[in-house]
Amino acid sequence: MESPLRIAIIGQSNFAAEVLELLLEKNYNIVGVFTIPNKGTREDILAATAKQHSIPVFKFASWRRKGEVLPEVLKQYKSVHANLNVLPYCSQFIPMEVIDAANLGSICYHPSILPRHRGASAISWTLIEGDEVAGFSIFWADDGLDTGPLLLQKQCIVEPTDTLDILYKRFLYPEGIKSMAQAVNMVAEGKAPKISQAEVGASYDAAMFKEQNHYIDFKKTAEDIWNFVRGLDSVPGALALVLHEDGSEEKVRFFGAHLYADFPVVGPKSLTLKGLKSPAYIHDRGLLLEGTDGKFVNIRRIKRGSKMINACDWFTKCKQNQISNFSKDELDKRDLLINIWHSILKCPIEAETDFFAAGAGSMDVVRLVEECKDALDMSLDSGQVFMAPVFEEFFCEIIRSLRQESSGVQGRIHYDGFVLQANKREISVPTQLFINGEFMDAEQRKTLDIINPSNEELLCKVACASRSDVDKAVQAAHQSFNGAWRQVSARQRGHLMLKLADLMEEYKEELATIESIDSGAIYTLALKTHVGMSIDAWRYFAGWCDKIQGNTIPVSPGRPNNVLTFTKKEPIGVVGLVTPWNYPLMMLSWKMAACVAAGNTCLIKPAQTCPLTALKFAELTVKAGFPPGVINVVPGTGTEAGQAISDHKLVRKLGFTGSTPIGKIVMRSCADSNLKKCSLELGGKSPLVIFADCDFEKAVKYGVCSVFFNKGENCIAAGRLFVEDRIYDEFVRRVLRDVRSMTIGDPLNRSTAHGPQNHRAHFEKLIEFCRRGIKEGAKLVYGGRPVPNTKGYFFQPTIFADVEDHMFIAREESFGPIMIISKFHGSDVESVMRRANCTEYGLASGVFTRDISKALMFADNIEAGTVFVNVYNKTDVAAPFGGFKQSGFGKDLGQEALNEYLKTKCVTIEY
Repeated sequence: MESPLRIAIIGQSNFAAEVLELLLEKNYNIVGVFTIPNKGTREDILAATAKQHSIPVFKFASWRRKGEVLPEVLKQYKSVHANLNVLPYCSQFIPMEVIDAANLGSICYHPSILPRHRGASAISWTLIEGDEVAGFSIFWADDGLDTGPLLLQKQCIVEPTDTLDILYKRFLYPEGIKSMAQAVNMVAEGKAPKISQAEVGASYDAAMFKEQNHYIDFKKTAEDIWNFVRGLDSVPGALALVLHEDGSEEKVRFFGAHLYADFPVVGPKSLTLKGLKSPAYIHDRGLLLEGTDGKFVNIRRIKRGSKMINACDWFTKCKQNQISNFSKDELDKRDLLINIWHSILKCPIEAETDFFAAGAGSMDVVRLVEECKDALDMSLDSGQVFMAPVFEEFFCEIIRSLRQESSGVQGRIHYDGFVLQANKREISVPTQLFINGEFMDAEQRKTLDIINPSNEELLCKVACASRSDVDKAVQAAHQSFNGAWRQVSARQRGHLMLKLADLMEEYKEELATIESIDSGAIYTLALKTHVGMSIDAWRYFAGWCDKIQGNTIPVSPGRPNNVLTFTKKEPIGVVGLVTPWNYPLMMLSWKMAACVAAGNTCLIKPAQTCPLTALKFAELTVKAGFPPGVINVVPGTGTEAGQAISDHKLVRKLGFTGSTPIGKIVMRSCADSNLKKCSLELGGKSPLVIFADCDFEKAVKYGVCSVFFNKGENCIAAGRLFVEDRIYDEFVRRVLRDVRSMTIGDPLNRSTAHGPQNHRAHFEKLIEFCRRGIKEGAKLVYGGRPVPNTKGYFFQPTIFADVEDHMFIAREESFGPIMIISKFHGSDVESVMRRANCTEYGLASGVFTRDISKALMFADNIEAGTVFVNVYNKTDVAAPFGGFKQSGFGKDLGQEALNEYLKTKCVTIEY
């Protein structure tokens, strides 16, 4: 070489900036950078990078006028005395006076294998034309359009999953940067070839920056349509026109195309596109387009205006109002947001700029949230960034939030309902189905009568879901599971659950009041247990979200290769939940919190007699920010809505709490439909054994509590008490004294200890249960009948003594405030254990004794899922809960509950 290289970089963009950085790392002398002017206050990253290294920067809007080089521009260029021009990416036309001024020449990067695809849109045309091979060329500039001699070329196979973005990011960008540095090395060493381009196979393609070239030609095969869409993905996006029923046309852009052969599709709805002969079909996985060859292309995402949506959500999202008219103040905020994004991403911000595709990480999300909160004085969390990562979409969400905050309607959801006036409160309660984030009427506006158990009066009418309504809820859950919910990270899932728990805490008095009126629970218990333990469950399982993980397993590989085997814990999919009437909100929370923490979506059918807290809870999920479809609530009858959930083939798991006979039907339906996984928490006849060596006062206290807690409507209630003969009579006397002192009445009264039974059918069942006990010879010590002269389903706390093993009341569950007491002799511990186990149920059990050996022997031998020692009803969200035998299988609560909603996948890799 005659002299060392003096390099001028001409161009713009991140690509050019990285080429500059790499050349500087290799100690090349960069004498000047020539780039485009600022866009407003935004400087191209190439200029910003050059300034960091104190390299002279020149910004020209144009290099020539009317075909002639601008003298002042040429003079400034020549002032740096460059002997090699490097053009990594340049959108401007550079005059030959500049190209030829560098005595070593000018080298340019072009993203195609020249001479094919000359022109400004080479990457797009590589895909549009269906080329099997892509690549780039570095050539010597001449006076033609990408016609100069070749210096080097590199290529790669075009993969079926490639789009314009993917191809650029996986090969053309990273390999192009390295190859530009390689080309400069070759020039420096005097080894750079100049290979003339062949004209055979040369092509000149239309520039795709013109909108008229973005429209899809539907008179093409499916493969041609697929190639066209991916050739414009993600910038600018392939254009199509939707023809609406009113005759209007709407421009939309398509993204995420792939050839489709997975038929039949679920729930297709037609959409008319201009130029497409047959209808397009929206289905659960996207939008289907038929080519002229009868084959199909599926579109996963559609851009409507500035909003990117999943194609499957078209008919849902198109109902939402799009923001188009912005005030001057809002447009000023747009400029402010552009500056914030630019300061983080260090690249030009366009409407379609994707925050994460531009390289943002988790710390950038935090910075964006905090800068926006400071600059706009608004509430914002990271979830909103994840749900709206494209700039224009993010801007619209910010404006929508600001408008809602200023109008005081943030988080508000519209529904039909009624105002419950109780407990010195006015509480708005929804009465419609909750599906896909919206409240709606049931099919044919069918309703259920909700009766207040305290006075037997009609409280309200609630929508009653049909099989069709259940299908809508399942489809919504299925789409969310495969769409928006899948995009929410495990940690973000936990944040949403914690936010929901905080809202439940904020509204706990309202929830407890609804629960008390609707189910008959006394208010103090509803506040502490029904609602309090529900909040605990959501907080507990929120902590598990980002701790669900598999294992690495040592296996024996076939030599000489090695093997890596590991397991993954994955969500099951759509989960159906059917819950009982004794703890409406708590049973919902026990199951749903674990289900959602594991990453599933769900629909729940609450008990038909008391669904109101479930519907109020649904309202809070919207306030918490859960995506539509993650949680759906469908009140209805067990024979129709419950059965529809059991039968539905898209439901992959069913969690059920209820009676053993219904549990058997549910299990059979799960097997017959699609062999769905199920967990069943069924009936109980839990034994409580009280030895004479116990703490007597404590045994009496917990003995009463074990039966009459929640007016006996308690799945783990002690269904039968075995009391040692030495303390038997005194125990019965003390229990009777405590029961007689119970205050029965209005569940909202803070002094009430015993409220009404949940509903009439259960109330009448208790009356019959007591009649049968008396008929068989059990001694009725107290109660056994409704509270006299009282309206409502109030049943007296009841005590039966001297109950023998063969009696109906000794074997069957009452699920009410009925204490069943039997006697045993203290010398025959094994006998009382056999009697305690002589039941088909095995949900819970208890023992009171000071003898630790006796207690441990009981724990070892009792056939029950829960064993209480010197305590009763002591459940905790961290402790697993579930039964044996005909009390069901599977666990609620604790870490074990997560396994009910997860599947284990084993992955083995040989290397």
